[in-house]
Order: sequence, then C-alpha cells, then structure tokens
Amino acid sequence: MDFVKKHIVEPGTTVRLKKIATEPDGPFDDKQDAYDFTADTIAKMRDLQYRLYVEGKQSLLIVLQAPDAAGKDGVIRKVFGHLNAQGVRTFPFKVPTEIERSHDFLWRIHQCTPAAGQVSIFNRSHYEDVLVVRVEDLVPKRVWSKRYEMINQFELLLAENGTRIVKFYLHISPAEQLERFKERLDRPEKHWKLNLGDYDARQQWDAYREAYETAFEKCSTKAAPWFVIPADKKWYRNAAVSAIVCQTLEEMDPQFPEVDVDLDQVRKRYEDALAQLDDDA
Repeated sequence: MDFVKKHIVEPGTTVRLKKIATEPDGPFDDKQDAYDFTADTIAKMRDLQYRLYVEGKQSLLIVLQAPDAAGKDGVIRKVFGHLNAQGVRTFPFKVPTEIERSHDFLWRIHQCTPAAGQVSIFNRSHYEDVLVVRVEDLVPKRVWSKRYEMINQFELLLAENGTRIVKFYLHISPAEQLERFKERLDRPEKHWKLNLGDYDARQQWDAYREAYETAFEKCSTKAAPWFVIPADKKWYRNAAVSAIVCQTLEEMDPQFPEVDVDLDQVRKRYEDALAQLDDDA
C-alpha cells in the first residue's frame, strides 16, 4: 500500500485542498482491516525507531499541522505513543512567549529539533508563522512572505545534518470538524479542549485553506515533503501516517552498532560469574 505516492505533495505542484477528498478512497476492506494494518505497521515502526535510537547517527522530525479537531493529538497518542519514550519527544507550539517573540521566528523551533538518534514530533510548528500570522494579519505581508524561503533553508540545514523530515496536514471537512466539536461538548472529559476561538477560525476557513495551499506549494521539497492525509476517518488517518513514517524509517535503514568487544571474552566472563554463583550457593 503506497501511501507516499497517494498523499505526497510533489515539489512544484499546485495544491487545491477543495479538490482533495477528506474521506478515504481504499485500500482497506473495512475498518478492522485498517486497524490490523496499523497495528502491524506500528510494530515495524517501533523496531526501526529502536534501531535509530541505538545507532545514534540519524534523526527524524515529524510535523503535524491541521485545523482544530482534525486529530493531531490522536495521531500522537494512537500512532507515536507506542514508540520508545527514551527516543521520542513531542513539542506543542502554542502562542509564542514574550521571550520567544524577542527572537527570530525559528529560534524556538531550532531548540526542539531532534538530536542524533532521536525523534521529535511537532504539534503545530514553524508553519504557524506563515499561516496564523498571515490570516490574522499579525505581521505585514512583506514579513511573512519572506519566511517560506527561510523555512526551506532551515529544513535543508536539518536534512544535511542527518535529520529526515516528514510533514503531515490532516485534511478534515468543516462538517466533520463541527461533529467533533459537538463530541467535545457532550463529553465532560473533553471540556478542557473547548475554545471559542475554534469557532472564530471557522469563519476564515477559506483564508486558512489558501494559506495552507501556499505553504505546501512553496515548502514541499525533496528534503522535507508535505503529505495531505484524509482525516475524516480516524482509522484511515492513523493507517496512512503510520505507513509513511514506517517507510521513511525503512529508507533511513538504521543499523545496530558494530560490536566493539570480544564476544568470546564476554562469554568467558559470564561463565566465570555463573560458576561463582554456584560456588557461593
């Protein structure tokens, strides 16, 4: 199942989100088939991530962007929550603090990029600075319009230093988003997610869609591709994201370090220690 070819934004192509389905089109027979596929894929991904951690030479950056309620938290919990926590960190980028605003827009981002052997997951990201700031008119166009190339150069710097980058846009319909807002209202344990600003953002759906389209067209590169994932069905969303990340790790092909000790000597030490236990018994 080649989810990469199906959902990648090829560099230099024009993107029209209105023409891209938010509902899945295959390849699963049913929901259970997708669940089984995702479970198998996560198991492979977990093994590859362990090797990445032990190898300690490469790193992986996963970027999640989406309208509210599209499932960024769900992907982090259902897909990446199964990885080795020692090698994974998640960074939710909220409104910049006063200190962060006193630096360039990439300053807070660079500090969270993954070290060798690590995986960083961005829940929102540096792309907020060509999305929210554009739609909400927080900075002039002459400022945000220059940031696309700055982002490309920043991501290229990471790539040339051993970081693979995959960027996901979780593509949800306005109707499905409203249904999920209702679920938050109906379930007390989700009330903490309620935010009047989410409803305000719906009034600018087209403006945000246009901002995303520009970001994809200008910043989907060979070094850091964008993927548009149909997200109305959570089971498909999770299957596609896990498959793409798993394939990325397979391409990275992390290896266990070469053994730098004499295995015969280690076995001899083990046998001596075992014999000592018998003598002490």
